[in-house]
Amino acid sequence: MNIFVIMKRTFDTEEKISISNGSIQEDGAEFIINPYDEYAIEEAIRLRDDQGGEVTVVTIGSEEAEKELRTALAMGCDKAVLINTEDDLEDGDQFTSAKILAEFLKDKEADLILGGNVAIDGGSGQVGPRLAELLDIPYVTTITKLEIEGTKATVTRDVEGDSEVIETSLPLLATAQQGLNEPRYPSLPGIMKAKKKPLDELELDDLDLEEDDVEPKTKTIEIFMPAKKEAGKVLQGELNDQVKELVGLLRNEAKVI
Repeated sequence: MNIFVIMKRTFDTEEKISISNGSIQEDGAEFIINPYDEYAIEEAIRLRDDQGGEVTVVTIGSEEAEKELRTALAMGCDKAVLINTEDDLEDGDQFTSAKILAEFLKDKEADLILGGNVAIDGGSGQVGPRLAELLDIPYVTTITKLEIEGTKATVTRDVEGDSEVIETSLPLLATAQQGLNEPRYPSLPGIMKAKKKPLDELELDDLDLEEDDVEPKTKTIEIFMPAKKEAGKVLQGELNDQVKELVGLLRNEAKVI
């Protein structure tokens, strides 16, 4: 099987985010593989080990993303590709990412494309479906089980607290949900082998793309931190008095009634 995993470099889940001049400050911040993409990487490796083939992990970003690509290689991926847009793009959105990935993948004859259901920094969940639409292939989101037999795929997906089973054909794009598997940690031998595995770097020119071709369709107007939660209030006195005070607070302060 020819398997590709689309991966994103995101802030560490325990990283304290700070905002300055309307932008998230990245200096000194720790980055990791987007956790949902780890499920996709693990599933790709398991399928490769079971059915043969090759796993290529792909990301868009700057040279700093090489660290996360090497981690994916250490987990067991065979190849890595960095599409470096640092010098070509100031901004991008889900359309930008999907367009770039589609140009890269259009002639790769992928049997299966896996990615995370969402990225923890943006949470839109749009890149996978947009990419599938551009490649004109089936896609299934929020998968928790994947079985492939020949060119047929049987997929179980999470739907609002229940499960749905879908049968479709390859090529297929699927996005991974928590529960699909338990991602492995890179082993020491894996880390050593990763240093010798191929990591290719491309730019927009290599994909015959111009900056105008991938111009974002959305614009971020403002970035701000959530409002700080105020301390709770304990009501005192008789029950009837507490009820009256609570109603007054809900009406005058919270303004929910």
